[in-house]
Amino acid sequence: MNSRALRLAGAAALLAAAAAVPARAGLFDDDEARRRIDALRQELSQQGKDNEVRIARLEEMIRNIGVVELVRQLDQMNAEIAKLRGQLEVLTNENQQIQKRQRDFYLDLDSRLKRLEGAPAGASSSPGATPPTEASAPPAAAAPPRPPTREEQAREMRAYDVASNLFRRNDFAAAIDAFRAFLKDFPQSQLAANAEYWIGISYANLKDYRNALAVQEQLVTKYPQSAKAPDALLAIAAIQADQGDTGSARNTLEDIIARFPSSEAAGKARTRLAQLRR
Repeated sequence: MNSRALRLAGAAALLAAAAAVPARAGLFDDDEARRRIDALRQELSQQGKDNEVRIARLEEMIRNIGVVELVRQLDQMNAEIAKLRGQLEVLTNENQQIQKRQRDFYLDLDSRLKRLEGAPAGASSSPGATPPTEASAPPAAAAPPRPPTREEQAREMRAYDVASNLFRRNDFAAAIDAFRAFLKDFPQSQLAANAEYWIGISYANLKDYRNALAVQEQLVTKYPQSAKAPDALLAIAAIQADQGDTGSARNTLEDIIARFPSSEAAGKARTRLAQLRR
């Protein structure tokens, strides 16, 4: 090979070598980029896993907070239910007392209506009053007592209603005074026994059991045939039982059954007597 050919071959080799250098450099750059991309992918994957763990923890905390709040709300609801049950029991008892009072007042109203229809004014006068002697007896020709006028009847019922309304409002001390004033102004009233009865019940509501017993016993003595007599005995028995005198309470209940067997008080007396005997 001549020198020219050698020179040409050498130049060609140098050109080939020069061309090969950037190709290898580009290959090295691609590998580095891939490594970085893979590293970034792994970092993103790990970050995603960490985020999933954090989200799971947050969800668990939220669920736990919800359960605690639910338990707290349930406790509050149970407390409210217990409170409402207590209020219901109180209202039920008050309703029973009101119904009893209404029944008694309806009896009073019936008595007053009968009087307005023309019942004699002196029918409920005290049987315990001392009868006149022969020497002091009025002449046979004496005129009968004058019946009250409508105005007097209206005044009587207004006075009774005033006392009754005070009792309904649980103003027992004022009711006692009003019923006593009624008895003073209208001693011959057909409602006299009723007034005595409510005086005794008012004393019982004021926890003055001594006066309550005295008034009810006086009612039974003065008005033994009154519709309020068995109720008065029932009130007496209740006070005796509350004070622990069960023997006297039993005797009083048996007295009601014997003397007023068909009365409503007798039915209650039988029930209470059975309870005392247990």
